[in-house]
Amino acid sequence: MTALSFESLAAYWSAPEVETNIVVFLNLLGAMLLGLIVGYERSYHGRAAGMRTYGLVCMASAAVTVIIGFPGQWYGGHTALVAADPTRVIQGIVTGVGFLGAGVIMKEGFSISGLTTAASIWASSAIGILVGIGFYAAAILLTLLSAASMMWISYLEDWLPSRPAIAIFMRFRKDFVPREDALRRVALDRGYEIVGGTIAIAYQDGQPEWRFVAVALRKKSAASLSELAGELARFEGVDNFSLSHERN
Repeated sequence: MTALSFESLAAYWSAPEVETNIVVFLNLLGAMLLGLIVGYERSYHGRAAGMRTYGLVCMASAAVTVIIGFPGQWYGGHTALVAADPTRVIQGIVTGVGFLGAGVIMKEGFSISGLTTAASIWASSAIGILVGIGFYAAAILLTLLSAASMMWISYLEDWLPSRPAIAIFMRFRKDFVPREDALRRVALDRGYEIVGGTIAIAYQDGQPEWRFVAVALRKKSAASLSELAGELARFEGVDNFSLSHERN
């Protein structure tokens, strides 16, 4: 019997093959729906990775995992039964999704963004794996917990005491010599302290440039970003500057 004979091709549509395909299809459909639920929060907030990304990651993870459970139906059942190791497949999925998550992490100065998106993409792959191995209740629970974490934990963070940080860049005029003790004193007067390990100093065309992170002593008493910008615009010796919330 050749590979293109009628009997060989018909084996791909035998009753066991069709039943296996139905099981795989239901797993893929369920994984895609769960991935879309997690991805909706990212899409709603305008992130680069949205519902399509999460649905695809979750569905693909489920697909690769679920087929390991049916080695007897591989290639129409023409091959000898092989011992498939699901743990090695799961390791490959986690590694591959890790590279995908790294692609959404962005670093600009002292600010790092995209960590939550990367972590949620990784969680989406775990949801797909759970669906693929048949832990449907656990997959649904992980979906709900992941979506709830991204939607509501930020409100909990805002309610709890915290010390928000801002990234500051300052370029001074030529021949102006900034002093660290003076900058620290000015920051303290406005409710911030400069984190010593973040200070970076450079010279561009004879102008000193300072970059550092300042952390609020108390969230409610620290000056707002707009207030700081207004004061820096009037600072003697400051040529230009930029302020941004420190994200991670």
